[in-house]
Amino acid sequence: MTHRCKKSSGLWKIVVWDEPFFQGKKHEFTTDCYSTAEHGFSTVRSCRIESGAWAGFEHCGFQGQQFVLERGEYPCWEAWSGSNAYHVERMCSFRPIACADHGRSRLMLFEQENFQGKRAEMSDDCPSLPALGWGSSTVGSFLVRSGAWVCSQYPGYRGFQYLLESDCPAGEYKHVREWGSHAQTGQVQSIRRVQQ
Repeated sequence: MTHRCKKSSGLWKIVVWDEPFFQGKKHEFTTDCYSTAEHGFSTVRSCRIESGAWAGFEHCGFQGQQFVLERGEYPCWEAWSGSNAYHVERMCSFRPIACADHGRSRLMLFEQENFQGKRAEMSDDCPSLPALGWGSSTVGSFLVRSGAWVCSQYPGYRGFQYLLESDCPAGEYKHVREWGSHAQTGQVQSIRRVQQ
């Protein structure tokens, strides 16, 4: 059974600026931001995560390339986009990751879509699926039993990031296209738990 999470299960706080290195206009958020433009920002150029884990997105409406933002400072776009397959100089929406539970996270991955083929279960970070014995460079589907996970295109948590959560959509990711609006390939070679 998939562990359900509620937005009230934790506290979140992100502080954003419209200029790099924590300069310019500043705003604090404790809930979703569907569009930075609604708050007078064309984009976020730096941010600080004071509590909780957050998902940042390239476009408004939680669309485009995803960025997992854990506690700490992000003085410029390279800090959140530097290891991705392409550099994204903007973040126009973000939301809390309600299910981040580093200690109790469980994930099942399947070789084919719709939970078919070879499978593996994980409860710990894996910097290299090939080194673990996963015979393919791709994954067809995921079932998130609990927590939140970041899947990366390449070993060492590099390349495109895909955020998978146990409460979105019920922890079932049957096809690559359900991993996010930017997902175009099933290539996943490293996986880690989101830090809360």
